[in-house]
Amino acid sequence: MAALPPYVGPLGRTWYYGFRVICGLILLFLILPILVIIPLSFNSEPYFTYPIPGYSMRWYQDILDNELWLLAVKNSVIIAFFATILATTLGTIAALGLSKANLPYKSLIMGLLISPMIVPIVITAVGMYFFYVKLGLTNNLPGLIIAHTVLGTPFVVITVTATLVGFDHSLTRASANLGSNATRTFFKVTMPLVLPGMISGALFAFVTSFDEVVVVLFLGGVEERTIPRQMWSGIREQISPTILAVATILVAISIALLTSLELLRRRNERMRGIRN
Repeated sequence: MAALPPYVGPLGRTWYYGFRVICGLILLFLILPILVIIPLSFNSEPYFTYPIPGYSMRWYQDILDNELWLLAVKNSVIIAFFATILATTLGTIAALGLSKANLPYKSLIMGLLISPMIVPIVITAVGMYFFYVKLGLTNNLPGLIIAHTVLGTPFVVITVTATLVGFDHSLTRASANLGSNATRTFFKVTMPLVLPGMISGALFAFVTSFDEVVVVLFLGGVEERTIPRQMWSGIREQISPTILAVATILVAISIALLTSLELLRRRNERMRGIRN
């Protein structure tokens, strides 16, 4: 009540607090399905029911004892790691190229680069399948790494492009005038300034790869199981609380990545002088 100015009438106060209640209900509607699964992952019994009869870590231990889950974790980490590196490299190069003022057809090129984010993932996966099968890139990890690189690169392009807005290109010209070549100029001048955007894009690319299942269903073989694909198969074949334990771990990873993104955003604002 003290936050409102004294001239605000009853109708204004009602709207002020009613708006906050509506926002709270929407937030609760969005996160409640996620919060519900966390206690169930500690259920001692193999049932998805409340109240919980007892608590146990048996489903987390089941992840470590199950070869299929261990294979899925291993594949997901390998694919996400290499796809993130490739997407970050390619996306940064593309964003630097798009930052050139004299680049022709800039809007068209930008549209093509971010098209994997716009086109429905099923259509993208079908196209990848028919294209990759001729190249022998199906049923193996390199094909999945390349496919996830395609999906993650648009995030890097967007975040690095946003970082380059207002970039002072006279800094690179000054570095060249002082005798630095293009490589040294990039690592000493450009990269420190665009690093927050690169890291943010890399985190988005990593999460996209780690969470992707449709492309894996089309391109992956029996040995190319990832965590989302294993969860998909587990739900269809046998519902086990182990899936909830994996989901809880993924939620914890997502919270850690979102926290990192927020810290990077604040650091970027401080570097630009927006935040103290």
